[in-house]
Amino acid sequence: MDWLFEFIQSWFSELMGLVSQGSKRIFFGYMLSATLIAVVWLMWQRQLNCLAAFRWLFQGKIWWSSSSQSDYTIMLLNQPIMLLLSPILLSKLALATTLFYALNDWVSRPLWFSDIPVFWVSVIFTSCLFVVDDASRYYLHRLMHRWPVLWAFHRVHHTAESLTPFTVLRTHPMEGLLFGLRSVLVQGFLISVFVFVFADRVTLLSLLGANVFNAVLNLLGSNLRHSPVPISYGKVIEGWLISPAQHQIHHSQARQHWDKNFGAFIALWDRLGNTLEYGSNSQELTYGLLGQKPKEHQLVTLYWQPFTSSWRYFWRSKGKLISTNNKTHVTSESQ
Repeated sequence: MDWLFEFIQSWFSELMGLVSQGSKRIFFGYMLSATLIAVVWLMWQRQLNCLAAFRWLFQGKIWWSSSSQSDYTIMLLNQPIMLLLSPILLSKLALATTLFYALNDWVSRPLWFSDIPVFWVSVIFTSCLFVVDDASRYYLHRLMHRWPVLWAFHRVHHTAESLTPFTVLRTHPMEGLLFGLRSVLVQGFLISVFVFVFADRVTLLSLLGANVFNAVLNLLGSNLRHSPVPISYGKVIEGWLISPAQHQIHHSQARQHWDKNFGAFIALWDRLGNTLEYGSNSQELTYGLLGQKPKEHQLVTLYWQPFTSSWRYFWRSKGKLISTNNKTHVTSESQ
């Protein structure tokens, strides 16, 4: 029974890490900063006093809705599932090491970068990692909307009818594996290239244990993207950075909002992909899927139905990469 005790310990450790580690989205520091930003915005935009702003932000009909309760359940259950699946994920260190030795065998190490100071090497590496990682998030996210085989799993996230910061964790384990693999490939590749070029001068500029760019943007309220607070940055900034209001549009049921704002942090990819939609401080949106039924929040539907739907789509298309033709928010019953 020692293995079971150790597994439960690991499960608890992973859960605690979600709020105690700066590399995690719902780190308590990011949650606190998001709360303060939201309260100040509500006092400014909605003319609420401080207490009324807190009450509006934490209204029970959102935080204790059936949608939010399923968010919390998924968060709890996905931790042990991912612990069991993690051994099949490729290690980014193993990948980086393999690619590094391959580069040594195939390419001559460039010497003209040897005079660049360590600080600037760190700045270049941290910036490249942030930009390339964000671009890969955009394109995988877009693919998960376009290819029905993947949409069957990603739609679990879009069945959320109430948005709270915990909704970011409302993902099917298969989606978690895909994004985990994406992260390993991107980071492993970049680490190997930079270590090959700059040797031991490669370091990551970090804040709170995370990429400094991710940490700063999280401190500036990234958790409000999954919230009822529609903070818009204005068109100039929203052409470069995704605002909370823009990501809320991504979750909207309205047809004109389907397949919009796939970006994580950087809006440039949406501009290049013609998927950018600007937000508004006054927008009022309905979230979830058209024709959605209460069973969408049941565990069997959230965990098992994506497998059956994905297999049906795959069999019907014979594995071809076909578009959903803008039906991304239609429930499986009507597809």
